[in-house]
Amino acid sequence: MCTVCGCGAGESKIEGGAHDHAHDHNHDHGHEHSHVQADGTVVTHRHDHAGEHAHGPEEAPLGVHAHTHRHADGSEHSHAHGHDGEHAHSHPHDEPHHEHGVSADLDYGAGPAGAHVPGLSQARMVQIEQDILSKNNTYAVANRRWFDERGIFALNLVSSPGSGKTTLLVKTIELLKAKVAISVVEGDQQTSNDAERIRATGVAALQINTGKGCHLDGHMVGHALQRLKPADDSLFLIENVGNLVCPAAFDLGEHHKVAILSVTEGEDKPLKYPDMFRAADVLLLNKVDLLPYLEFDADLAEANARRVNPHLTIFRVSATSGDGLSAWLNWIEAGLEAQRGQRGETVAALKQRVAELERQMEQMQAAK
Repeated sequence: MCTVCGCGAGESKIEGGAHDHAHDHNHDHGHEHSHVQADGTVVTHRHDHAGEHAHGPEEAPLGVHAHTHRHADGSEHSHAHGHDGEHAHSHPHDEPHHEHGVSADLDYGAGPAGAHVPGLSQARMVQIEQDILSKNNTYAVANRRWFDERGIFALNLVSSPGSGKTTLLVKTIELLKAKVAISVVEGDQQTSNDAERIRATGVAALQINTGKGCHLDGHMVGHALQRLKPADDSLFLIENVGNLVCPAAFDLGEHHKVAILSVTEGEDKPLKYPDMFRAADVLLLNKVDLLPYLEFDADLAEANARRVNPHLTIFRVSATSGDGLSAWLNWIEAGLEAQRGQRGETVAALKQRVAELERQMEQMQAAK
């Protein structure tokens, strides 16, 4: 998935880098022992514990240990046993049925973890997610501190593929680049197509390819900052991988998540993917120039989004016609001013503290 949780290990690549920044940790936490049965058969037991960091294709998943039995004739067979109190296989036979014999809906997001992985208990999944996000948040906090110290306003643009995210980003850059320095991070599984589109506007852009990964993370963005070196008091835009699920959970150090929903996607998208719209501060309802040609209820889409997140700031926009862009740009400029003002207050406070320390030093010198 990413350099933090490891499921994209060896896959992610930052443009221009000599190597990716994923680190594999392979530790063998297993042990094995053998004993001879009465019939002379040698039986070997191997126990692989949940503390492992990497699993080969035939190793047991977390929360499961495997027994390999080696017989006197050299043949082997293995058994995997879960210790989470759950079976690794679901059994649909006892599911409730409708009167017409059709199975009821299956909801694998109903548990505390909000997801299902065969072989893992809900408690174990919650712990794994907490560990992953805690590590990511450490990187994100460092990124945000770096932005704040320099008066940089950072936005994380998230959406499903095809929402018009890159086109809207290009239009935003074209309208703002004369007023503010802009840097862009582009996230995609493969290609540098979007980074090339951004660079064609004249601003700096860096492509991050996530391989099999489905989102950017704080670690990746930290490395991008080192490469791009955005100017003080500038605008830093992150276009995340097109995905309405995974990017919702990962803080990159941005000041706001901006969700983009196009009018070609359906009014119920916020209800289907609530985590993303709940995590966002701003919703751009995009491609509104197409409304006359579609059966799309924009008011219903906004109402659904506010059911998930009543605090959303919503703009109806079109990168093609320019509808609503002035309000969107005004919001960005207000954010820039607030960020610069916060930086000024921080600098003033530091200067005041330094002056106070110097005064104390002078008093100490005089007392001697």
